[in-house]
Formats: sequence, C-alpha cells, structure tokens
Amino acid sequence: MTNTAPDRLSSLKALRLSRVEGVVGTVLVALAINLVIWLIGLAAGASYDAQDGDEIMRVAPGGVIFLSTLPTIVGMTAAALLSLKWPVILRVAQVVGPVLAIATIAGTVMTKFDSTTSQVFLSLMHVALAAVLYVGLEGMRRNLAK
Repeated sequence: MTNTAPDRLSSLKALRLSRVEGVVGTVLVALAINLVIWLIGLAAGASYDAQDGDEIMRVAPGGVIFLSTLPTIVGMTAAALLSLKWPVILRVAQVVGPVLAIATIAGTVMTKFDSTTSQVFLSLMHVALAAVLYVGLEGMRRNLAK
C-alpha cells in the first residue's frame, strides 16, 4: 500500500486557479460540502426547524443551496474583479471572506432551532465555507503570482 498523502499535499500546494476557475470552483465545492454536511446532520437527527414567531421555519436543501452559493458568488466575483487592478485584494479577501463566514455563525446560534444538533451542523457549514473560500482565493492568488 502506498502513501498518497504527500502527493495530495503537494498538489494542494501547487493549486493555481484562473479567476473563473477560482469563482466557479469555490462555489461548487462549497455547495457540495454544505449539502453533504446538511445530509449528515439530517442523518444525525437534525430537523433544521426554527421558531419564527408563531411560525416554524425549516432550513431545506434549497436554502442551503441559495445561502451557500449567492454570498460566495458575490464575494468571489468581487475579489476576482478587483484583483484585475489590485492583486493584493486576494490576500485581503482571504481574511475578510472567512471572517465573515465565521461571524455569521452568530445568526445561527441566536436563531431558536429545535435542537443543538441543527445549530451544530449549520455552524459547520459556515466553517467549511471559510476553509473553501481561503483555498479558492489562494489558488487564484498563486495563479497571478506565477
């Protein structure tokens, strides 16, 4: 049995993405990971029901899709376009994007979900998004630095 961990690590270190690849790839990877986290949470007993006044709101796959893609498309596109004039913006975005993704966990925590399990898995989606944003922006930055 061969160890492929060093190969994977070196390919991640060599990641170079065009602006289009960075935006589209980051959006698709974030979406896929967040849907997998949503499904794992569902299997673990999360119902994703939240009390909103007299109404029960459910975080459905459509909501995960919308909230995983729209902010990511907007932020990554803005970073990609601004980097045409100011390449250093990608470093700034590598801080701002993940910080915003983590900061929005507060909204999840403050929402009255039916269970802690729902809050934990929804929060994990924010953490995953932060990591994916960082890697996608780093790939774009490395492509410009070549």
